[in-house]
Parts: sequence; structure tokens; C-alpha cells
Amino acid sequence: MPKNENNTVWSSELGDQRKKKQTANVKSLQPQQQTIYLHRESSGRGGKAVTLVKKLVLSEDDLKALAKKIKNECGTGGTIKDDIIEIQGEHREKIAGILQKLGYKVKVAGG
Repeated sequence: MPKNENNTVWSSELGDQRKKKQTANVKSLQPQQQTIYLHRESSGRGGKAVTLVKKLVLSEDDLKALAKKIKNECGTGGTIKDDIIEIQGEHREKIAGILQKLGYKVKVAGG
């Protein structure tokens, strides 16, 4: 089979649909119905610790609002990637307290 020099890739006006956000159609669950997991991760970050808030079932707007509240309370930066809130630094215990006040069930992973 000869090598084709013209490697045509199909695309559409909407772009790559594989990267479409899944949170667009998600309805937020009540805090009492959710169990949130807090993890600490430092791999691939130059040794700097990051606290991950996982297993959230929130709409995109609610997720942004919660991330903003956590960042303000911790006095640090952070971001949202793939429905996981990443907070700079080791703040698992502080975040656990914040989430418990809001009514979430929290499990702290790791030691």
C-alpha cells in the first residue's frame, strides 16, 4: 500500500466532539447525597503538593462556585480539570471542614 502524502482528517464546524464537556447536562445533587474524596498528589508537579477534590456531581456553574469558595477559604489558587477541583498546596483537612459545613460527606484519602 503506497504512503498517502495527503493525510486528510475529517472535521466539522463544531470541532472535536471527543473533548466535549460532560458537565454541561449534569444536574447537581444535594450535598447530603454526595460523598467527596480528597486526595493529595505531587507527581508531575515538580514535587509541589496539590489537593484534589474528586467525585463531585455538580453542574458546571455549581462546580465553579464551589471551587471559588474553597480557593477563597484556603487563600490559594486552583483550577478545575475533568470535573476535579485542584487546589494548590496541602489543604485536605481545611477543605474537609469547609465541605462538611456545606453538608457534604467527606473522605480523606492517603496519609
